[in-house]
Amino acid sequence: MVSNPNLLSPSTLAFLGDAVYGLEVRKRLCQVNRPSGVLHSMSVKLVNANAQAQAFKLIEGMLNDEEIQAFKKGRNMHLSSIPKSSTVGEYHTATGLETLFGFLFLNQNSQRIDELFSVIWEKFSGNNN
Repeated sequence: MVSNPNLLSPSTLAFLGDAVYGLEVRKRLCQVNRPSGVLHSMSVKLVNANAQAQAFKLIEGMLNDEEIQAFKKGRNMHLSSIPKSSTVGEYHTATGLETLFGFLFLNQNSQRIDELFSVIWEKFSGNNN
């Protein structure tokens, strides 16, 4: 494991956080027990910049100073391209959220990941069951 996640670039944290966030979605989607193609389609609706920007708004007030700093580190990094399906603001917010989840993962804070993602899932699960 990385000895000090604070020394990693925001793009590295976001790279990892994207996988962590996607795994959290997939873990919960497996509970609905549908064919994998259906599960994949459901996952795509939740793991995209627009949905992740909305997800951040749900947990923003729950974050401590260290978590806000990790989020801002990712949100403020220079991005070379933005997908056509999202705005610049959504993409920056989504990158910040991914950076936060990567930071929490490398700090071995799975309890906090679960706590934050449970709030997100509670809001979005009504759209996916």
